[in-house]
Amino acid sequence: MTASKPKQKITCHVCGQGFPAAQVVSWGSVRPGVSNLITQSHPGWEQGKHICREDLAVFRRSYVENLLANERGELGELDRQVIDSLQSGQLITQHLIDGESDQISFGGRAADRVASFGGSWTFIILFVTVLLCWMALNVVGILAHPFDPYPFILLNLALSSLAALQAPVIMMSQRRQETKDRLRGENDYRVNLKAELEIRQLHEKIDHQLAHQWEKLAELQQIQIELLEERARDDR
Repeated sequence: MTASKPKQKITCHVCGQGFPAAQVVSWGSVRPGVSNLITQSHPGWEQGKHICREDLAVFRRSYVENLLANERGELGELDRQVIDSLQSGQLITQHLIDGESDQISFGGRAADRVASFGGSWTFIILFVTVLLCWMALNVVGILAHPFDPYPFILLNLALSSLAALQAPVIMMSQRRQETKDRLRGENDYRVNLKAELEIRQLHEKIDHQLAHQWEKLAELQQIQIELLEERARDDR
């Protein structure tokens, strides 16, 4: 039995280390914008050269940073999170509702329930029913000694206390909702920005591949023309 030959490794143009063929990318597969950055940093980047995927990810990150900096100015924290996601290849979406449900305190859940109940028709109907019953008991004469005769001072005190307690509870719920909406907005921004950058990179890659295909087709056509000319000369 003959010993199997070790697989030949391909040298990375940037770091100079050898890698298997699956871990390197050829010159023709790199987008022009990224190729320009590689050429500026490491002259001699040309046809027949290869770069490892780790170094390529670094140059892609630099390319995206320069692209965003030219279009938006100074990069923010959300922009850098998108760039990190592009470099690592991880999903950037976050399950905000599921993540927050585990962190909500008892007071927060109570505030949400009170605010939800206070803005429902059930609360309005119960509230009106209690008011009518209260006034009926103290005005119609059902009770021999009304506990809150007209002008319903005790009822006014109860309503004022209810409003004083309900207002901050509703504000707590609204503040939590504003925080949740802000997080959703930031998450949507990250997703949209990443989608925009990936679509732009796909367009550049497709244009780059089409240009190379046209060059190959033109070269094949030139070879065919030369063969036809040689055959025509031989026939003469």
